[in-house]
Amino acid sequence: MRKYSKLFRSEVSDENDSQGSTPCSPTVQGSHEDGCSAGNGHVFERQLSKLNSFNFKPIIRKSGQIPLPPEELRCPISLQLMHDPVIIASGQTYERICIEKWFNDGHNTCPKTQQRLQHLSLTPNYCVKGLIASWCEQYGVPVPEGPPESLDLNYWRLALSESEAANSRSMNSVGSCNLKGMKVVPLEEGSTIEKVEKGTENESVLEEKSEHNLLERCKDFITILYEEENLRKKCKVVEQIRLMLKDDEEARIFMGANGFVEALLHFLESSVHERNEIAQEIGAMALFNLAVNNNRNKELMLAAGVTLLLDQMISNSDAHGSATALYLNLSCLEEAKSIIGSTNAVPFLVKRLGGDTEPQCKLDALHALYNLSTVPSNIPNLLSAGIINGLQSLVLSGEHTWMEKSIAVLLNLASSETGREEMISAPSLISALAFVLDIGELIEQEQAVSCLLILCNGNEKCSQMVLQEGVIPVLVSMSVNGTPRGKEKAQKLLMLFREQRQRDQSPADMQQHVESNQESLPAATPPAPESKPPCKSASRWKMGKAISSLWKSKSYSVYQC
Repeated sequence: MRKYSKLFRSEVSDENDSQGSTPCSPTVQGSHEDGCSAGNGHVFERQLSKLNSFNFKPIIRKSGQIPLPPEELRCPISLQLMHDPVIIASGQTYERICIEKWFNDGHNTCPKTQQRLQHLSLTPNYCVKGLIASWCEQYGVPVPEGPPESLDLNYWRLALSESEAANSRSMNSVGSCNLKGMKVVPLEEGSTIEKVEKGTENESVLEEKSEHNLLERCKDFITILYEEENLRKKCKVVEQIRLMLKDDEEARIFMGANGFVEALLHFLESSVHERNEIAQEIGAMALFNLAVNNNRNKELMLAAGVTLLLDQMISNSDAHGSATALYLNLSCLEEAKSIIGSTNAVPFLVKRLGGDTEPQCKLDALHALYNLSTVPSNIPNLLSAGIINGLQSLVLSGEHTWMEKSIAVLLNLASSETGREEMISAPSLISALAFVLDIGELIEQEQAVSCLLILCNGNEKCSQMVLQEGVIPVLVSMSVNGTPRGKEKAQKLLMLFREQRQRDQSPADMQQHVESNQESLPAATPPAPESKPPCKSASRWKMGKAISSLWKSKSYSVYQC
């Protein structure tokens, strides 16, 4: 009510309307007059009855004397008085049948604000419905008896303007590929629908010319990429294409459906054959932009043999950054993971984890390897390429930029038996994970303890290696102060150590029993030879006793949480 109060003004009861009146909000006025009686459930009805005392500010068409309803009472889609107004998630009000058609056509945005909606629920707007009834009564206009019969007037302009936000981000790009750049023309007070229709027709003509020019320009690009022999000229064209594809989803869809995947791959192939690294980088980045958030274009690239072309590129040039970025983009497609994992991309990406690689290239390689490691069939190739040593060096570097994603890859590798064996046999991997428990952030500690739990479960050798790193105090602290998942994993790992300690105590107890029996024998009897633990080494059960005394002296307990 407060929002729409600006549309009304109160009428002075002494018939002196020429002096004017100040805007009055029915909601505010009612709050002063009704006081505490607002809780009786009839306040809203009283406010609507008071609307009869207000004069709506008339909006008269220039072409006639028929009043034009206020913009707030008209549906932004049909531009007519609303019969059944409803509110959507963006807070805007629409005619129910109009917004339902909008949603049924596949849109998930607000037609007026272009805001992406969190849900598509509709809420009746009884307040606006009451205001419409009052306005109609004030001006003698019939109350709408049903929804509008046609949406042709404004619906398609709204639909075509949905991509305006995406296109506006690429205004500095060449041509900007503004395929759907029509704007919603708001109806100002005193304007006419005829004027809006005329403006719409003019914009339609301009838009048709723009689309025609774009099509002609794309045809020229394709012709140059296939027929031009000067590589330098083709590089300029590909750079323009790269800029057009940057941050423009509509351009990716349009160009992907009009042969640009094949044309850019043709350009990249010629660049590889001529061993021109600059051209290879430009071509790979143009393909990268074409594949961003577009699985259809990724599938077209795979079908056209982009992986074979990338194999040639990484073996004959130093354009590693662009090749790594393109591998990362393609690895986001589920069908591409197994294909990439069977090529030379795996050793190439593992090698990028080394210390002399640029940070961005290293990060792209790490994320690409993570995507590949989610497919079990890729794990043997990853292990044979030496990925564990590369990840271990990243973890021991202490840089949080690499630490979290590196441990995530290790968790994927630990899902296979071969991966666990390789990880346990790695010289310093257990120490690296214990290092993360000491200095890592909470999410990194959570991943490290999860990895250690997987490795130690059913492997006493690994458990002893972890215990030798002195992780008990850190695990106890995590079981109290870690993330929810970190607490759970730390408690399980402590329980695992406790169970193994209890098993290791049994031979020690047997040894103590033998020694006590020897003390009770007569002095003349020669002492029996000292027996050894039957199945555990002395160092192992001594370690168990040391842990036991540590837990008792410092009151560490797996049940503290």
